[in-house]
Amino acid sequence: MQKNLIVLLSSLWLHLESRRRKQFVLLLILTLLGAFSEVISLGAVIPFLGALTNPEKLFAQPYIANISTVIGINDSEQLVLPLTIIFIAAALLAAAFRLLLLWAKNRLVYASGTDLCANVYRRTLYQPYNVHLTRNSSEVISSITAKVSGVIGILDQITVLISSIVLMIFIVVVLIAINPLVAIVTFICFGLAYYLIAWSLRRKLIHNGHLIAEGRTEVIKTLQEGLGGIRDITLDGTQQMYCEVHRNAEYSLRRAIGNNNFIAGSPRFIIDATGMILIAILAYTLSRQTEGFASAIPMLGALALGATRLIPTLQQSYSAWSNIVGSQASLIDVLQLLKQEIPKEYTNLVVTPLPFRYAISFDKIYFKYAKKGPWVLNNLNLTIQKGSRIGFVGNTGCGKSTTLDLLMGLLKPSKGQILIDGLSLTDERRRPWQQIIAHVPQSIYLSDNTLAENIAFGTPLGDIDIERVKLAAKQANISEFIENKPNSYQELVGERGVRLSGGQRQRIGIARALYKKAKVLIFDEATSALDNSTEKSIMEAIDMLSRDLTIIIIAHRLTTVAHCDVIFELDKGRVVAQGRYHELLENSPSFREMANITRATS
Repeated sequence: MQKNLIVLLSSLWLHLESRRRKQFVLLLILTLLGAFSEVISLGAVIPFLGALTNPEKLFAQPYIANISTVIGINDSEQLVLPLTIIFIAAALLAAAFRLLLLWAKNRLVYASGTDLCANVYRRTLYQPYNVHLTRNSSEVISSITAKVSGVIGILDQITVLISSIVLMIFIVVVLIAINPLVAIVTFICFGLAYYLIAWSLRRKLIHNGHLIAEGRTEVIKTLQEGLGGIRDITLDGTQQMYCEVHRNAEYSLRRAIGNNNFIAGSPRFIIDATGMILIAILAYTLSRQTEGFASAIPMLGALALGATRLIPTLQQSYSAWSNIVGSQASLIDVLQLLKQEIPKEYTNLVVTPLPFRYAISFDKIYFKYAKKGPWVLNNLNLTIQKGSRIGFVGNTGCGKSTTLDLLMGLLKPSKGQILIDGLSLTDERRRPWQQIIAHVPQSIYLSDNTLAENIAFGTPLGDIDIERVKLAAKQANISEFIENKPNSYQELVGERGVRLSGGQRQRIGIARALYKKAKVLIFDEATSALDNSTEKSIMEAIDMLSRDLTIIIIAHRLTTVAHCDVIFELDKGRVVAQGRYHELLENSPSFREMANITRATS
């Protein structure tokens, strides 16, 4: 096995939970007992066949004679029944151990797989927001689903490989006891054949493994793109193109899997034929001995049975090895996700919300997404008073959304600091601060659950406070719509809220923010996709909210922020004007131009 692969498997072992590692040690002990039971059934063949073919010679053996005397057997013919029973008992014992080992192995492997999958998902979810911005979601989903399944397969194959090696050692020891020369020559011939096959096909297995890892990601990507854009695809009639893209991705993936399966299984047929030839040669050679063929039957039977056990065990070992090597690329991807560090601020499960009494301040904030990238925010300074209604306006790319991501603690400033009531928004204060913030985006994510579950989004079903849900819905001006539904708050919304209008989805988003008991509500282009009348009704619902709430609104249409206490106009990452709506109309030419565009498109 490659040194690099051994390092990867060692790393995987360290990522298993402590109790799982102990259980794998117990499984190894069970494997040793199972191998011992196989040896007993193999060793029982010789006296059993001897009793059938030449009981007198068997009875003449000193140890057989002594045991026979102890148990009261005085005639060689009486040996047949007890030896038959012993042989059957040994076979049943071996079968019982095989079943127990199979049950224990599957339970342990798939329980460990659940642990790994949950750990990968947990470490991925807890990554900072800027890490998620740089990732391909298809690759992450592929790693959490298909690639983790590949790693579960590796665990399964490792147990198979270890049990096969242990069993192989026991079988070889028994065969050596029967006939050392024949056993050693047979093992070397078969073992060398499998080694040469493995060595010659190793690179092909690794190459196919990379194709499988990439193919799984590509298949998920094609599914996401096709189903995610179904409206435009149906409108444009481009289903055939997406079907072809998906088919090509599936074909590459399945062909690589099929090639690896062929490589794993094909040597068996060659080795089986070779084994039959060797057994025939041995039978002929033994039959030419002076004692005659009858005396050779017990030894030949044991060797034949040993060979039939040895060859499948060698094949099983080789197949397990090839499957492990073929899944190496998926293992690398999964290990990278398992090595993700969880930020310290997320390790505290109980978070006390940060008090907010006075103001939020941006003090000389600079920000860029990449070290060599341009400044998105450039010496940004502003103050937001508690309880105020704040609007952010500006052309696309001026830094509005980045400003709010910084305010919400999703991003960290490259330079400068954000102050909450005069205290810097440090890592320790980030999670408590986020506890009092709610975000209402342009596109509200709705799960395919009830209206109540979507308002109390993220709350376990048994912990939902339905009275609080109703209050939030009333404040968001959507309670009447919900209560007129046949199932009221238990009405299903459909996948992504397909059964709701745009305005209703936005009101659900507002109700969700209010259910959270947030102190700061952020509306990020929340009404830009709505018609004017729907937007007006949404803004009226927002205006009716308590003055204890601090509301921040990003908007393209200036009518959305017309009633704000302060409007910040951003350009090139800094504030170029601020004031009330009528003040900016008088003093900012760029704001007047935006207002004229809004009126022209309304």
